[in-house]
Amino acid sequence: MDNEIKTWLYDMLNAITEIESFFADRPMLFASYQADLRTKRAVERNIEIIGEAMNRIIKKDNSVQITNSRKLVDVRNRIIHGYDSVSDEVIWGIIVKHLPVLQIEIEELIK
Repeated sequence: MDNEIKTWLYDMLNAITEIESFFADRPMLFASYQADLRTKRAVERNIEIIGEAMNRIIKKDNSVQITNSRKLVDVRNRIIHGYDSVSDEVIWGIIVKHLPVLQIEIEELIK
């Protein structure tokens, strides 16, 4: 695997780890997330990083298989360009449903 792609995969993995760290000392509850502006913005920033890294991977080698790769890029674009239409529910869904799957896929690709 290309070294740039590996670097971007590690960037994605680090962003996922950082998002997980925001909930290390408290229960993962949507209401708590929604009430914490700092955590919301930090999560959004890390999702931007994940989406940008995925975008770079797709441009470099579109044969890299990651579930919902195009959607990751779309969410990144939505956060950056449509910031006023970002839904807490959508971001929360990404955190609890999609990031665990993405983490496993990235770890498998890095092996």
